Amino acid sequence: MRTQSVLVILFDGVQPLDVAGPLDVFSVAARFTGNVDTPPYVVRTASLGGETVRSAGGLRLVPDLDLLDADDPDILLVPGGPGIEYADSRLAIWLHQRAPEVKRVVSVCTGAYLLAEAGLLDGRRATTHWGSCDDLASRYPRISVDPNPIFVRDGPISTSAGVTAGVDLAIALVEEDFGRAVAHEIARLLVVFLRRPGNQAQFSAQLSAQIARSDPLREVQYWAVANLASDLSVPAMARRAGLSTRQFARAFADQVGITPGRYVDLIRLEAAQRMLTDTRDGVVLIARSCGYGTPEAMRRAFMRDLDVSPTEYRRTFAKSSMAST
Repeated sequence: MRTQSVLVILFDGVQPLDVAGPLDVFSVAARFTGNVDTPPYVVRTASLGGETVRSAGGLRLVPDLDLLDADDPDILLVPGGPGIEYADSRLAIWLHQRAPEVKRVVSVCTGAYLLAEAGLLDGRRATTHWGSCDDLASRYPRISVDPNPIFVRDGPISTSAGVTAGVDLAIALVEEDFGRAVAHEIARLLVVFLRRPGNQAQFSAQLSAQIARSDPLREVQYWAVANLASDLSVPAMARRAGLSTRQFARAFADQVGITPGRYVDLIRLEAAQRMLTDTRDGVVLIARSCGYGTPEAMRRAFMRDLDVSPTEYRRTFAKSSMAST
């Protein structure tokens, strides 16, 4: 495969991790493709006028070239950041004119707003950071905004959630180009997981407890996290909240954004991940402690949501002193 060009747009107030995360994925791919003479990707950055930009947090980024002088890349990456709110209108105009000619267009986090402003997401399914999904949908009603996935691919355009989701999406693109083995080596080098499915929930189930508005629901969520091996069925949690099963399920989904059953799936999965990486406990004990009951039930949950077995997860992410146990 020939070298592919990647162009990253820079602007004042860009989120530096939105730039650096995917950039690292594309840059390190050369180590694992087996052809040192032909790098798989060449990454360049560009801003309007080629001017240095000040990123969110104050880090200065020096672009490689003026965006207006850039050739059409193979992959165009649009990062997000607080600067999206006051981004130069010429960026959206440039995207409207040039992006349709690009084979793959990618946004990270709130970079989706620039794609939306350029009209590139009209009639498409897209996502962004979960905290901005409602606003994006309200501003651009022609977009089908999905707040749940970590990334969405709709034809040549891909959108992703928060900053780390940009890394997930970049790895998915590398896997598409060079296969799973190369993508796996990149993930191991960067100490990220290969691979979170695009439809995996954006945010930690435990963090969602901070979103619930009513005290009974928050208390049930905290109790569930502390009692993973207990009966966490919807009727049992509804009784603890003092609500009917129907009232509880409706209120939970409305306030937390996911169903009670999915919440339980996620908190058990997160607890099992922590135990696999931070303890020497065996799989049988972890499965019992996290409420799965059996190792096979835990394995099915890991394969469904993470596309990997608990054993492989531990081997990849356990601290070195525990990985061999």
